[in-house]
Amino acid sequence: MNVMQAMRVFLRVSETGSFGRAATSLDISNAAVTRYVALLETHLKTRLLNRTTRSVSLTEAGREYAQGCREVLARVEEIESSIGDSSATPSGTLRIVASTSFSLGGLTPMLSAYRGQFPEVRLHVILLNRRVDLVEEGFDAGIVSPHLVTSGSLVHRPLMSIHATIVAAPRYLAHKGKPDAPDALTRHSVLGPSSHLRDNVWTFEGPQGITRHVTLELDYASNDAAMLRHAAIAGMGIALLPESLVQADIASGTLTRVLPAFRPADAGSEVSIVYPGRRHLSAKTRTFVEFAINHFRHTEERASPRHEAIACAA
Repeated sequence: MNVMQAMRVFLRVSETGSFGRAATSLDISNAAVTRYVALLETHLKTRLLNRTTRSVSLTEAGREYAQGCREVLARVEEIESSIGDSSATPSGTLRIVASTSFSLGGLTPMLSAYRGQFPEVRLHVILLNRRVDLVEEGFDAGIVSPHLVTSGSLVHRPLMSIHATIVAAPRYLAHKGKPDAPDALTRHSVLGPSSHLRDNVWTFEGPQGITRHVTLELDYASNDAAMLRHAAIAGMGIALLPESLVQADIASGTLTRVLPAFRPADAGSEVSIVYPGRRHLSAKTRTFVEFAINHFRHTEERASPRHEAIACAA
């Protein structure tokens, strides 16, 4: 039995939840997939998959083995990529995790530019709004706020600063009035990040460095900045949102700045590119890390003196 191929086939079945879909994606027959999995289970003397007429699911042993296969195959790919000239053309699949809001900002143009330069790298991007174990979940790199990554032994390299602003639709303000001080927000419908992303005490820095703390009960909360933006445009209330996510809306008049003299002091965050601290990175990961750093450095330089922000303050 070709153990490496059997591991690849089993892992694809575990990822797709189907023998047929695994066969299609690997361009082999259903019978070959079934045979590889059966041989693997015989070799290991344990059942890896629960099979019914409608579904396939991993057993407890299968889940453990799938993670091991993922790590082994990633390591093999890394070794193969690092052999020979370090400037060899990067190739293979690069698994990336990012905040759900990144795709609406600067992430997609960066990924497009990276693919243009390294077309032999396939990108698998997973968008999440939760803490993630980079190593355990098999990601090559993450573009996230560092506190959302739980894995140890990782390298963190800063990409950008996130800055938030307060906005509302003109029709909402025409109906409810425009607040003239942070305390006045308590009389409005407020939209903001879910409580697990921030608490309900908001801090504002005003003229002459005056700091004000306001306790706000959110009328609409979400862990996704795009949903909050749409809610604000729909006139649901006053929203705390990433600056760059609403710049075009502000310019077009779709949204209006609220309390422009006051800055949300505790709504900022840093975003880093995070990756396992291996001694020898694969060519695909190494080039992606350097490409991302250079891309966002140039983005911030173009946006100076105000930094771009492409994610929900987390």
